[in-house]
This record gives sequence, structure tokens and C-alpha cells, in this order.
Amino acid sequence: AFDYGDVRIGVAVCDPDGILATPLEFLATKDPSLKSSILALCEEYEPTKIYVGLPLNLSGEESESTKKALAFTDLLTRLVSCPVKLIDERLTTSSASASLSQAGLSAKDARKKIDSQSAVIILESGLAQDRE
Repeated sequence: AFDYGDVRIGVAVCDPDGILATPLEFLATKDPSLKSSILALCEEYEPTKIYVGLPLNLSGEESESTKKALAFTDLLTRLVSCPVKLIDERLTTSSASASLSQAGLSAKDARKKIDSQSAVIILESGLAQDRE
């Protein structure tokens, strides 16, 4: 799963059974080698489906962030052969922040991990939807 942001892209993966979601190091959005980094992740983890967080306003309307996430999703669909599915990510950042705080991370340390923790929540949501 990916949580696209202007600066960082959170990344999470799960085991083959789709039970345990694990955060990975984030990717830098502006990194010139972003495409090759994504391809390397796909080669290493061999995903059967990729989830991308879709940032909507609380009202459900699209925002500027929505357009950027959709553009990133378009890039992914051109790079990978597996399906790419959008997952409503409203409130994932606040939920990720709360879980990192509960884990005892300082605000400074949490900032480095929040994007990938959000990707974990997106991944768990996607897996849950697919099980329904």
C-alpha cells in the first residue's frame, strides 16, 4: 500500500496471507529514482494488488491532494502489472498519529514514521474490504 504525500510516500506490505501489515521506509516524492524504487519494491515483495490512499475532504469531496494521489495511481498502473485499488483514507493520518503516540514515540520520531503507518492503515482497510 502507498500513502501519497507531497514530500513522502508511505509504504506498507503484508504477508502472503494478508494478515500482518508492516510499514516500510517511506519514499521521497521528489526523488528522481522514485519509479525505480517502486519497481524494486514490487520485484522484492511481488504484490498481487496495490492499494493507494485516496485523500478526500471529510465531506467526501475531492481536493488538490486527491488529484495528486490519482496522478500517482496512474503512474503505478503504468509501472506494475497487478491491479491498483484506491482506498478512502479519510482520518488515517490522525489514526496513525494516535497509534504512534500510544506506542510511546515522540512527536519528532513519529513524523518520520507517520506516512508508512498511514499506509499500514490503508493496507488493512483494503484487505478488509476484499474479505467482505
